[in-house]
Amino acid sequence: MVMNGVLMQYFEWDLPDDGSLWKKLAEDAEHLASIGISHVWMPPATKGQSSDDVGYGTYDLFDIGEFDQKGTVRTKYGTRAEYQAAIDALHEQDIWVLADAVLNHKGGADETEVFQAYPMNPTNRQEKLGEARDIEGWTKFTFPGRNGEYSDFIWDFNCFSGTDFDQRTGESGIFMIKGENKGWADDEAVDGENGNFDYLMFADIDYGNPYVQEEVLKWARWYLDSFNLNGFRMDALKHIDFAFIDQLISALRENNPDIYVVGEYWQSNTGVLFDYLAETDYQIDLFDVALHQRFKQAAASWDQFDMGSLLEGSLLKDRPDLAVPFVDNHDSQPGQSLESWVDEWFKPIAYGVILLHQSGLPAIFYGDYYGIESIDYKGFQETLDKLLALRRENAYGDQHDYFDHRNCIGYTRTGDDEHPDGLAFIATNGEQAKKRMYVGELHVGEEWVDAMGEIEGSVTIEEDGTGVFKVHAGSMSVWVNKFDAEHIDGEADEDFEDTSYLGETPTEELADPDVEAAQVEDGEVAAADQSE
Repeated sequence: MVMNGVLMQYFEWDLPDDGSLWKKLAEDAEHLASIGISHVWMPPATKGQSSDDVGYGTYDLFDIGEFDQKGTVRTKYGTRAEYQAAIDALHEQDIWVLADAVLNHKGGADETEVFQAYPMNPTNRQEKLGEARDIEGWTKFTFPGRNGEYSDFIWDFNCFSGTDFDQRTGESGIFMIKGENKGWADDEAVDGENGNFDYLMFADIDYGNPYVQEEVLKWARWYLDSFNLNGFRMDALKHIDFAFIDQLISALRENNPDIYVVGEYWQSNTGVLFDYLAETDYQIDLFDVALHQRFKQAAASWDQFDMGSLLEGSLLKDRPDLAVPFVDNHDSQPGQSLESWVDEWFKPIAYGVILLHQSGLPAIFYGDYYGIESIDYKGFQETLDKLLALRRENAYGDQHDYFDHRNCIGYTRTGDDEHPDGLAFIATNGEQAKKRMYVGELHVGEEWVDAMGEIEGSVTIEEDGTGVFKVHAGSMSVWVNKFDAEHIDGEADEDFEDTSYLGETPTEELADPDVEAAQVEDGEVAAADQSE
């Protein structure tokens, strides 16, 4: 893994249906490399149910914008040739390319079939609402536009465990297909929400079928090799039998041992995620949904949220080697199925936390960098560019954490032999504050300034390797050597007043930020008592 790598999710849900994204990405590759992006997660490139399908209504895994199917040759993002050109452009910049693998379901079937199925309780997928009956479901996929190119496999109802519509009656619901060795995956193999969360939408792929397993493995090998991909972002893992995912990754790594795989398992209970990581033999990293939810909660609660507990229950804290922390994504953006948008005032703090941290592969959302036109959201490109520059140049060496106050937190990086400069990150969800933090005795006598350009003036690093660093209300600052700050663009604010922390919480009196938050004793950093 690249040191201080950064993953960019290069799409948001509401991009226009104009087939231009692959071309834009190819043109953007050099810029992405220049700001420190090491991995790009591209949206699903496979043919969906229409040209405007974001990619999660997967129709044909083997059609990458090449065949005239579902009323279009291109996908929402472009053609196969443009997709390959974007990948090549990224590789020229030494950027790893991750394809989005949507393997839970298929939509847009070519034909209906009649078969027996049970109506199921949508809130308890283990409860049958009646006897099995004949339904007419959209479950037959023949791919006439592709005409057997790359694969002649025909999908029928035997390849699926459930569906959501009976064409005969016009009834929508969840129908579990009846048959020998049919039904949902074992309870232990998928998430336990709704009793058993195997079924999500459309025609649900049955990974208990060995022919299905063989076909999907064939596709994954073809996809990796045909486009020279570096790995996968795997969609909807909580709905797919973990045994198949483990088998799939193991098989792919026989010929591609260096592929990188990150999965979306939308679950904030890290105990469940730990179990999943173990069941898949630690072959996969996971997006840190728990941390995203903490960011959401913190942003909504303002100064009533205990910032000292911000990382509690997160993968970044408890399993950092397998964590991909993120702030928002296409599912959490406004109007989407898992909407949990982090309020904009908190986003710079959240990105500061994940981008300057010593652990994890932090992810940046396209919408936070380039904006989201559909909601008139401009994003935070300038702020992110500064944080990315700090990650490239300064975020190295030992990390000292100061999650020791209900409102004002921070951490420092002391630098290493190749990148000696270091940094001090400080953030607050309340009034302006300051905190004494240790940056290392190698920095004694240096003048440090706020690289974000928020606060005027400098901090002199004292003989014990500490400095007192300031932050504006509801904000974050990143302090670095003033000579090192020249690569960061920002103008300082002269309005910082040296005041104590203001406000109260319902549970305890706020600590005074003027109290020094750390002392150096015999070369060690020890947190001081901040209570009044």
